[in-house]
Amino acid sequence: MRIGTRLVLAAAPLAATLLLPTAAWAWPRADPDDPFTMTVDDVACGTGRAPVRLHNPTRHPVRFALHEDGRSLATGSIRARESIVRYVTVRRGSAAEVAAYTVEEGESGILVDSTRVDNDCAWGHGRRLPYTGPPADLMAKLATAGGLVITGGILWWYGSIWPRSTP
Repeated sequence: MRIGTRLVLAAAPLAATLLLPTAAWAWPRADPDDPFTMTVDDVACGTGRAPVRLHNPTRHPVRFALHEDGRSLATGSIRARESIVRYVTVRRGSAAEVAAYTVEEGESGILVDSTRVDNDCAWGHGRRLPYTGPPADLMAKLATAGGLVITGGILWWYGSIWPRSTP
């Protein structure tokens, strides 16, 4: 095989990674026509509340409705180019579906964004989990090291007896 062919074959995977898109966008992605955006932060373990930030990038006020698991949580308006924060309470070990709707005169709510908020905080009011022994990856590393030592010993012994000459 020629050197040029080898270089082309070696560069093909690199060229493919550079030319193909690196991330697939999941729905729903921020739509430029939406009157506001919604971002939800992680649940604070002490209070069980997650902040929901609504931001209005337009030049006019926008009315919104915020729903949690299908029931109304908050309604109101967001002034032009400002943000507001509302809080969603999620019980420990459960989740809530948060949805933001835009409300206009004479129209029902149009969904802007929705997301699932999980409360996966520890159950013991911030206490750590009990000690259950060394981690499994440490045990695997120790077993691998022991196997390598035994294999090295066998090879050392076999190398010392094999090249002998017979009388």
